[in-house]
Amino acid sequence: MQKQQGKHGGGASATPAAKRGRATVSGNSAAAASADTAAAPSSLLGPSLQVHSTFADQNNKRIVLALQSGLKSELTWALNALTLLSFKEKEEVRKDATPLAKIPGLLDALLQVIDDWRDIAQPRDFLKTQRVRLLANTVVTGVGNEYEALNSNDAVSNPRVVPSSPVTEVSVQNNRNRTRPPLWWLDEDGLFNLDDEGRAENQQCAVAASNIIRNFSFMPENEVIMAQHRHLLEMVFQCVEDHITEDEELVTNALETVVNLAPLLDLRIFSSLKPSFIKITGKRAVQAIMGMLGSSVKAWHCAAAELLGRLIINPDNEPFILPFGPQIYKRLVELLSFPAIDAQAAAVGALYNLAEVNMDCRLKLASERWAVDRLLKVIKAPHPVPEVCRKAAIILESLVSEPQNKALLLAYENAFAEILFSDGRYSDTFGRILYELTSRQGNKVVTARGVWGM
Repeated sequence: MQKQQGKHGGGASATPAAKRGRATVSGNSAAAASADTAAAPSSLLGPSLQVHSTFADQNNKRIVLALQSGLKSELTWALNALTLLSFKEKEEVRKDATPLAKIPGLLDALLQVIDDWRDIAQPRDFLKTQRVRLLANTVVTGVGNEYEALNSNDAVSNPRVVPSSPVTEVSVQNNRNRTRPPLWWLDEDGLFNLDDEGRAENQQCAVAASNIIRNFSFMPENEVIMAQHRHLLEMVFQCVEDHITEDEELVTNALETVVNLAPLLDLRIFSSLKPSFIKITGKRAVQAIMGMLGSSVKAWHCAAAELLGRLIINPDNEPFILPFGPQIYKRLVELLSFPAIDAQAAAVGALYNLAEVNMDCRLKLASERWAVDRLLKVIKAPHPVPEVCRKAAIILESLVSEPQNKALLLAYENAFAEILFSDGRYSDTFGRILYELTSRQGNKVVTARGVWGM
């Protein structure tokens, strides 16, 4: 699983998926460390390993049961298999790609792996209730050093020690002198044993599961299922909310998943009658996005800006997002000043959709300091992607369409005229902008009568 996951992460970074490229986050997670130490032939890893088209159909039940078992060997096999099945190169059309709907219970089983890690990742003082163990009668799962702990501290269960031997008496005496309670390796919450090695392996399993879910979100046939799965949405928003303390790769995978599903996402799902596993509300979800928008990590604040731009397309999401409007505009305008071209593109894309929402959005955006200056800078620079410049020009046209903004935008009349005569690609747009600025109310009606002889 470690090798497959590392290969997949590296491959996705080099060749982003067609739907949306994978963000690059520098971290020191266990998955990244293990990938560097992988010593397997490259011909056996990643996309070069051909998966038979009937593999999932023959093993779908075993994959789900392996994930639910919690056993290290079974988890490793299932996560490796799913990583390969969900991997897709850029512009690749895979007829044998496995839709999530074909494997009943798979998404819930993957979410359980992540939930188990999050249960033990948080301090015990903050846990109100214990999660029910899936293996109630199983002492060991194969994760961490639990075999050593079991054999060294339990004389009865150690078959190599005879109960009546002097070694047993010494062992029992040593156990009495220790301050640890009996069965100390089962004292923590969660399915896995919580020594350092076990925690690292459990964390790596959670990252691998989140990577698989992220891969599934790129497949169009999975979008509707995942966008309506409340447990999944609650998990990804909780990971985004805890981005300061959570594993960086897990946060990145969760953020990319929700960005892919954003066009179909309705934040009202958190107040619906669907069963809830984590108490996430629509307002709390937007607050989590705002936390990422203010992050210093480029991949995170770019993805958060893109996420807001996609969510606002759905009118049902406006009541949750618009109360944070002033904070959103201020941060997006700040991103326009960043030298990174992807940050500028993400900010322009979000502002483009926000400016189309209603008059209040256009008024607040126009009154935001440096907003017009930085939009003009994106066009004059110009941005390497012509579509970004076109959207920036349309944003300015949307702002000038409001009569209340004319007084603010008249100060930029010379700048608009300069672009009008110097760049033919945007001459039509800036011609309409200058006409709106210099014309009086009712001029449109007079012009129409003159042309059509009305």
